[in-house]
Amino acid sequence: MVEPPGLNDAERRLWSSFPTGGQVVLGEVVPAGPDPDRIVRAEVISQLLLGACPPRTGFVAAVRLSGAYIIGTLDLSGGSVEYELRLTHCRLTETPDLSNAQTRQVRLSDCRMPGFDGGGLRADGYLSLSGSHIEGSVRLPRAQIMGGLRLNGTRITASEPAEWALFGGALLVEAGMYAREAEIEGGVRLTGARMNGGIWLEGATLRNPGRLAIDAQNMVVEDAAEFSRATTIGTVRLRNARVNGLLAFSRARLDSADPNRLALHASHMTCDELLLLPAEKIKGPVSLSFSRIAVVMDDQSIWPDEVRLNGLTYETLRNVPFQHRLSWVSRDKEFHAQPYEQLATYYRGIGHDDYARKVQLAKLRARRRNLNPIGKAWNGLLDWTVGYGYRPWLAFAWFAVLVGLGTAVFSSNRPHTIKPADERPDFHAFVYTLDLLIPIDTFGQQQSYDPQGWSRWIAYALVAAGWVLATALIAGVTRVLRPN
Repeated sequence: MVEPPGLNDAERRLWSSFPTGGQVVLGEVVPAGPDPDRIVRAEVISQLLLGACPPRTGFVAAVRLSGAYIIGTLDLSGGSVEYELRLTHCRLTETPDLSNAQTRQVRLSDCRMPGFDGGGLRADGYLSLSGSHIEGSVRLPRAQIMGGLRLNGTRITASEPAEWALFGGALLVEAGMYAREAEIEGGVRLTGARMNGGIWLEGATLRNPGRLAIDAQNMVVEDAAEFSRATTIGTVRLRNARVNGLLAFSRARLDSADPNRLALHASHMTCDELLLLPAEKIKGPVSLSFSRIAVVMDDQSIWPDEVRLNGLTYETLRNVPFQHRLSWVSRDKEFHAQPYEQLATYYRGIGHDDYARKVQLAKLRARRRNLNPIGKAWNGLLDWTVGYGYRPWLAFAWFAVLVGLGTAVFSSNRPHTIKPADERPDFHAFVYTLDLLIPIDTFGQQQSYDPQGWSRWIAYALVAAGWVLATALIAGVTRVLRPN
C-alpha cells in the first residue's frame, strides 16, 4: 500500500519499516522530547496496527519504535490488532487507549506517559510497562492477559489522592504479574483478580499512607504471592483472598502509617503457607481472623501490639517457641476463646499435652479479666488453689502446708477432750488436723477434742480451708473434663 500523504520523516521511516517489523530508532535511549525529528503522530501508529499497511510476505509485521515523541492519543479501543506493538524510550503526550481491544504482545517499556487505559483488554501475549514512568492511573479492569503482566521497575504516580494508581479489578493474568522493584504512589486495586502464574512484588514500594496500599480482596493466586523485600505504606488488604501456594513477606516492611488502620488485613483468607518474616516489627494492627492457613512461619519480634486471631485455623506453626505463642494469642483487644483453643489443639496434636494444658490455663486467666468482681474472685480462687483444674498438685501443696501448720499448732496447744476416756481415740495432732481439713468426719478426732483459746480460730480456718480446697478441686476437675 502506498504511504499516505503528509507524513514527516520519522513517520515515513516507521511506515516503511512496518511490513518487515523493523526497528526504528529516532534518538538517544532516553524518553524523547519534542524534537521535530522525533515526533510521530499516534494516529499513524494506530493505522498501522489496525491494518492500513499490509505485511510483506516472509516477514512478521510489527511497530517497533524507539526514542519517539508521540503526540495525540494512541487509540486502539475496541480494535483487533494482529501485530506486535513495541515502544521503548518514547514519550507519549496522552494516555494510550487499548480498552476492549484484542491484541498480541504490547510492550511500552522505559516510556513516559500520563496514564494507560487497558480496561477489557484481551492480550494473547504479554503486556509490559517495565521501566516506564506513568504520571496517572494504569487501568486494567476485566483485562485478560495471557502472556503475563510486566511492571518491573515501573514508576506509577496517581494524579489524585483518591485515584487508584493501578486499577485491576477482575483482572486475569495467566502467566504471572511481575512488578519487581516497582514504585507505586497511590493504591493498587486487584479485587477479584486471578493470577494463575503468581504475583511477584519483590523489592517493590507501594505508598498510600493512611489508605489502602493494595486492595486484593477475593484475589486468587496460583503458585506464590511474593512481597519479599517489598515496602507497603498503607493497608495491605487480602480479605477473602486465596493463595494456592506461598504468601511471603520475607524482609518486607509493613506500615499502615496510621495506628488506627490495619497494616495487614488478611481475614477470611485461605493460604497454603504464610511466611511472615519482615525486616522489622509490623507498624499497625494485623488481622488473620477466620483465615485458614496450613503452615505459619513467623518470628516473635515482628508482631504488633494488636493481633486479631479469632477464627484463625492452621495445621503447623514454625520458628517460634512455645512461650512466645502465648503472647501471640493474647494480643487481641477483645477476649476470644478460639485462638487459645486452636493453639491448644495444635500442641495436643503434635504430642505436647503439657503445652496444651498451659494454653488452656492462659485462656481462663485471660477470660477472668472480663468477669464481674464476684466472678473474678471465684476464678482467682480456682487459679490459686488448683490452677483451674490444670494444676491439681497445687491443691495438694496447699493441703500439705495446712497440715503442717495444724500439726504444729495442735502439738503445742493440745485440744480439750470432750468424751469419756473409753469412748475417745488417742489424740494425734497430725490426724486431728487431717480430720479438720477433710470435709467428712474420717478419723473421729474432730468429734472427740475441742480446741481452746486462739487455736480454736485455727481449727475453724482449717475446716473452712478444707471445704474451699475440696470445692475448688471438684470445680476445676469438672471444668477440665467437661466436653467442649
